Amino acid sequence: MNTVEQAESRLVEQTDDAIAEYLQANPDFFERHTELLADLQLPHSTGGAAISLVERQVSVLRNRNQQVEERLRDFMTVAQTNDEIANKIHDLALLLFRAHEREAVIATVEQQLRDTFKADRPVLVLFDETATAAVDGNEFLRTASRDNPAVSPFKTFIEGGTARCGTVRDAQRDFLFGAEDVEVGSVALIPLGPHAELGFLAIGSRDPDYYHPGKSIDFLMRIGDLVAAALHR
Repeated sequence: MNTVEQAESRLVEQTDDAIAEYLQANPDFFERHTELLADLQLPHSTGGAAISLVERQVSVLRNRNQQVEERLRDFMTVAQTNDEIANKIHDLALLLFRAHEREAVIATVEQQLRDTFKADRPVLVLFDETATAAVDGNEFLRTASRDNPAVSPFKTFIEGGTARCGTVRDAQRDFLFGAEDVEVGSVALIPLGPHAELGFLAIGSRDPDYYHPGKSIDFLMRIGDLVAAALHR
């Protein structure tokens, strides 16, 4: 492109910008010049015959309305899902309230996570050596002291004191699910009490994207609070 063509191109851009700014500042322009509406022709967005400015405006508004409707459907889906989770947590709270013994609390948590929340591989880790004999062979319950070397891979999570979602390292996977387990793609870690003073819940999913790092942890923390309160009692 030579110098003259470049200058003409800049002039067209400046003129286009000036016209756009004027029309934005004077939205009643076409009301004062209605004769232009019939004369203005715009190429159809699909490459067909030219259409009037009014037809183009209707098309744009229709597309915007469709986008709004899609967003509204997404919001409604999320709201419905949140309601379902809230109801499940409410039912869990009632069941834990009725569980007076520690063994009953543990059994209730396992049953609800597996059957109601459809967890693929839930694991409860308690920092209490005394329960080892009582849960021998139970793949849901793990017991260990806080200074156990097997717990050290969870140090950052424990000190953070909040739920985490994502993948787990090999050492963490081995402690929670066993070295041979290959069906866990993502995991939610939920502390029980401040800085996981009682232990933590690990909920494994076969779906590697189900417990992704950006997933909301609000409901997970509520579950952790309920389980911690029941175990404290």
